[in-house]
Amino acid sequence: MFDGLQGKLESAFSRLRGQGRVSKDDLERAMREIRLALLEADVHFKVVRQFVKDVQAKALGEEVLASLTPDQQVIRIVRDQLTDLLGAASEELELKGRPAVVMLCGLQGSGKTTTAGKLALRLRSQQNKNPVLIAGDLQRAAAVEQLRQVGQSIDIPVLTPNDGEELLRFAPRALAEAKRAGHDVVIFDTAGRLHVDEGLMAELIALVRVVEPKELLFVCDSMTGQDAVKSAAHFADALPVTGAVLTKLDGDTRGGAALSIRAVANVPIRFVGVGEKSTEFELFQPDRLVSRILGMGDVLSLIEKAEQSIDQDEAERLAGRIAKRQFTLEDLRDQLRQIRKMGPLSQIMGMLPKTGPFKNMQMPTEVDETRLVSIEALINSMTPREREKPGLLSQSRKKRILKGSGRTPQELNQLLRQYKQMRKMMKKMKGDWMSNVMGG
Repeated sequence: MFDGLQGKLESAFSRLRGQGRVSKDDLERAMREIRLALLEADVHFKVVRQFVKDVQAKALGEEVLASLTPDQQVIRIVRDQLTDLLGAASEELELKGRPAVVMLCGLQGSGKTTTAGKLALRLRSQQNKNPVLIAGDLQRAAAVEQLRQVGQSIDIPVLTPNDGEELLRFAPRALAEAKRAGHDVVIFDTAGRLHVDEGLMAELIALVRVVEPKELLFVCDSMTGQDAVKSAAHFADALPVTGAVLTKLDGDTRGGAALSIRAVANVPIRFVGVGEKSTEFELFQPDRLVSRILGMGDVLSLIEKAEQSIDQDEAERLAGRIAKRQFTLEDLRDQLRQIRKMGPLSQIMGMLPKTGPFKNMQMPTEVDETRLVSIEALINSMTPREREKPGLLSQSRKKRILKGSGRTPQELNQLLRQYKQMRKMMKKMKGDWMSNVMGG
């Protein structure tokens, strides 16, 4: 996420490090690099101009010029300005009425249907709501069926129109049906277009009058950059949009849409999609996003993922065994299973800070998730005794394991080497190491 922008900002900050004192020229050079970094990240030029102006005004103050740590002072100013640019932390949806109406809008292919399912699942699991999805996209072929499949995958009911039923007749009927069935939230999926046009806006304006949504969310693909920002501005001008949802944020290496949309379209970011799974949908937290942009990681989100995904009793059991130096291959397998529940490893590693103890760690740009599958297959093919004491593995035993797992000798040897290294590392650490990690 935002790797390109992160690297260029780090380069600009690095020029200020170790200088003791910095001059006005040093700061202006750094600001030129920051300006170029933001423009290359596809941030709107007006946003960049104002942002650089605000940062420069504060950075040229006596506090920075006289500081012994000018890079840290500038980073602090940039962090604060980026946070202001992104807006306040998002709050949960205002769900007044019975049922409360949430309507999604956006261009075709922006991810409205998937977002509808993710939002419904979040409302049910985190706010104890009883949502229903309503198929309001009657323009795109198979759109109704796609929403039906999304609802089926997360066990959320979907209301669909009768054959030939027009949207403005179907919408009030669907609301009445949802109310009779006891649903307290309805989520309207709506039609999109490849680009904004009068027909699309007229249909959405008419639907808004009929269903009177308490929340109208504009859904946009963050990877489309300035196109998403322009579309958001068009929708916000015509409709009472209450916020934006950025999809595919996990794949956005630039960040132009996220950093521009609030300032240009005057639309707050409410939620972000951070993965393909139905559960990878989060409230927008600007301070956490800024921390990741500046290489400071997102430890709070990492902790929340761990709390939601990891079995606490199992984690404590593993911590106890590690503390007693009883860590076996079976424990390794169980630990990897716990970690995989948190999501893709590349996403987890992206939350680690690039400073402090992680500063010199070489983070791979891509993580081969199949390697974890290979490890689990190899360990599963061992007997309980072999998992406890890998030293028992003779050539004949290894052949049996390879045959049972379908893996290669190189993969098995690599697993055994890495396990041996882990055992050595744990022996060097204090006995309460894992307890400190889990407690921290």
